[in-house]
Amino acid sequence: MNNVATLGLWRTRYELRGYFRSADTLFFTFLFPIVMLALFSSVFGADGDFQPAPGVPALPVAQVYLPGLMAAGLLLSGFQNLAIDIALERTDGSLKRLGGTPLSPVSYFLGKIGQVLVTGVLQAALLLGVAVLVFGVELPTDAGAWGTFAWIFVLGITTSALLGIAVSALPRTGRSAAAVVVPIGLVLQFISGVYLFFWLLPEWLQNIANLFPLAWMAKGMRSVFLPEEYAVLESGGVWGLGWVALALAVWLAVGLVLSRATFRWIRRDA
Repeated sequence: MNNVATLGLWRTRYELRGYFRSADTLFFTFLFPIVMLALFSSVFGADGDFQPAPGVPALPVAQVYLPGLMAAGLLLSGFQNLAIDIALERTDGSLKRLGGTPLSPVSYFLGKIGQVLVTGVLQAALLLGVAVLVFGVELPTDAGAWGTFAWIFVLGITTSALLGIAVSALPRTGRSAAAVVVPIGLVLQFISGVYLFFWLLPEWLQNIANLFPLAWMAKGMRSVFLPEEYAVLESGGVWGLGWVALALAVWLAVGLVLSRATFRWIRRDA
């Protein structure tokens, strides 16, 4: 067990070096939520603070979009980044070579998850810094809210990473990976309250979104960064953090099973 963890830590360092050397990965998974926050704030915040409904306080547009973009960052770092990256490694023979070494799939998974945890923390810190310093967003001041943020962050990014490992088995080649993975992530972001406010979506579309983890990550993040009065806009008029935890825990288990069941150093049909 110690050897597995040690190899996983070594893979984490290796994965981080590769991640920060890739300009396109840095932009499309690391900086993309920050770019979108700046874009939405500039386009929709020109007329001042935003009030989505009577009885709820008006807020800077950046603060209303921040929870969804925080959740999207978890999806991009874990799901999209890993699904494409692993498909490319399988195509160029990197995984086949690793399969001939003492590295176990578990250590390989630990390296990938370690990488997305580190980059996810850095991304979240940068996104929060930009929101506060550039767009005047007020962050929570109580420890309870940050405790909620911590468990949603860890559950969300780990679930996203495991699902990314599982989905990496779908593309037949590394060249087709982006075409397979990016549309999935894009559709989920549109229906899960990232680019379109979740409370404005029709109920049937909300129900579809709630079948997937991103909607629950975004809901949990809204409970952290939006005032309590905004809970009335949610289904049932409450944040429902117990359901958030349950949904993410279920998807974490699904991702763990699927990633282990579908992962191969080489494709079976290769």
